[in-house]
Amino acid sequence: MKKELQFVLSPKEAYDEEGFRQVVTRQIQPGKEDDVVIRQVRRSIDARSRDVKINVTAEVFVNELPPPLIRAEKNYPHVSQSEPLIIVGAGPTGLFAALRAIELGARPIVLERGKDVQSRRRDLAAINKEHIVNPDSNYCFGEGGAGTYSDGKLYTRSKKRGDVRRIMEILVAHGAREDILVDAHPHIGTNKLPVLVAALRQSIVDAGGEIYFETKVTDLVIQGNEIQGVVTQSGDKILGMGVILATGHSARDIFRLLDSKQVLIASKPFALGVRIEHEQALIDSIQYHCENDRGPYLPASSYSLVQQTMYQKKQRGVFSFCMCPGGFIVPAATAPGEVVVNGMSPSRRDGKFANSGIVVAVELEDLDAYHKYGPLAAMRFQQEIEKSAWVAGGKTQTAPAQRMVDFMDKRVSSTLLPTSYQPGLASVGMDDVLPAFVAERLRQAFDAFGKKMKGYLTNDAQIIGVESRSSSPVRIPRDKDSFEHPQIARLYPSGEGAGYAGGIVSAAMDGERCAEKLLEKYFSKRIIN
Repeated sequence: MKKELQFVLSPKEAYDEEGFRQVVTRQIQPGKEDDVVIRQVRRSIDARSRDVKINVTAEVFVNELPPPLIRAEKNYPHVSQSEPLIIVGAGPTGLFAALRAIELGARPIVLERGKDVQSRRRDLAAINKEHIVNPDSNYCFGEGGAGTYSDGKLYTRSKKRGDVRRIMEILVAHGAREDILVDAHPHIGTNKLPVLVAALRQSIVDAGGEIYFETKVTDLVIQGNEIQGVVTQSGDKILGMGVILATGHSARDIFRLLDSKQVLIASKPFALGVRIEHEQALIDSIQYHCENDRGPYLPASSYSLVQQTMYQKKQRGVFSFCMCPGGFIVPAATAPGEVVVNGMSPSRRDGKFANSGIVVAVELEDLDAYHKYGPLAAMRFQQEIEKSAWVAGGKTQTAPAQRMVDFMDKRVSSTLLPTSYQPGLASVGMDDVLPAFVAERLRQAFDAFGKKMKGYLTNDAQIIGVESRSSSPVRIPRDKDSFEHPQIARLYPSGEGAGYAGGIVSAAMDGERCAEKLLEKYFSKRIIN
């Protein structure tokens, strides 16, 4: 017999395994001889009232064998002798496109400009400690993409793009905790992601797919209106039935290459702002209504904020992005001469600080002075802001920063607070870094956020700049049904870099869909199901 039960529990009852079992047992009152299996299938935190509650959905099996928690397995067909397709980029989009291609019988050839996940660590250390940016191996480029060294958030609103549960199960099959199938806002953690990414790669290789690291695509093989393959920096020409372009939102050289070859691309709106850093204990006290600490069962609290602002008669949204509880801020530049910041968290989210991007929507009408750059207009604007941050910070990876109330009052901070950002901070008036339409909207939003979250607006928090890579400033167009580029046949733009995803799960789903669409049209075996 199977039952599905709903509970509203205390944190201890929900998160302590034995305590939860006692709650369920009291309700179902099984017989002494009954064999009972209990498992949580959904769990979410309700912190609206002073006593935080956990909403839990559970399945209970009495004298019945429960079905497997996940359907996904790592038993992929061997495709080494099959027809190849080319995938440019080994982030979530590229890796999941490769796995889906293998499931459908094709042989993926994945080309990644950066290094494998372990080798990347040395280059990340060089950015943090020596302020040296390797343009091909950094927090954005390398195996697993920007998502590898991140908080590893797995929630998405992009339900229409694919099967979210399927993506989660594949991650669990490759080493992620089963908790990601249960929690309403699951995450993996930067300390766990490298092992998981390496396992995904191993599945591709074991099945006969190919992955080449430190292999940068520098040209496209196009005949007429059809792409036949790519050319790498070593001059190798790699051909296949089609190309999935999964390069991520920071591959500016690819955008320039497409533009130079007159392949249709378009400038698109993106977002620009700062990272804000509070002590995690303060965010916990606001969100959980606790004075000192949140206790042993509740996870580090997060927040999601949005505010409409008005500046020069134009309304724009300001919103939190990639909030990292118990995390740290990292340097995410992809070239010398720029400063970019991002956030990440370990799986336990047990760091002293909470940080979040707070970004302003930038529309194309805000960029009149850049329209002369055509489809690269927003990208050029983005570059200039990142360069101004680099100059303001002292032309190293030291980031410009300002205490929050000082920013509101347009006063350079006499001192800065301790920070999780390893390269260090420079006290700067952020109005010297950010355009006025961004800075003024941030002030309006911070004032509103302080009213929504009492204590959020404080000089015991600081803003650090700039957060400029929340989304791609370029869109590579594709047909809404076939996913194929409207001008170049067999070219499938995919993921965040093409403007069609916004995180690990949505990028993975988009990669899968592109692989399916490409193979449906061009794979000679036609075994799509």
